[in-house]
Amino acid sequence: MEPIGRVWQKSSFSGNGPDNNECLEITAGPDGLGLRETAEPDRVLTTRAAALKGLLRAVKAGRLPP
Repeated sequence: MEPIGRVWQKSSFSGNGPDNNECLEITAGPDGLGLRETAEPDRVLTTRAAALKGLLRAVKAGRLPP
């Protein structure tokens, strides 16, 4: 169940698919950062800011296998 008052922010890099729901959304809460796909709003990945920052750095640097 979605916590009341949680505000989701869509990525400015999200695409516009046929249903206009190909978006990644993020929110901050007491349990960390929440990430979800607009098409599946009930499936939320929760992580800490430092972990997400590390993942984004690795992706940008090309350090992840294809």
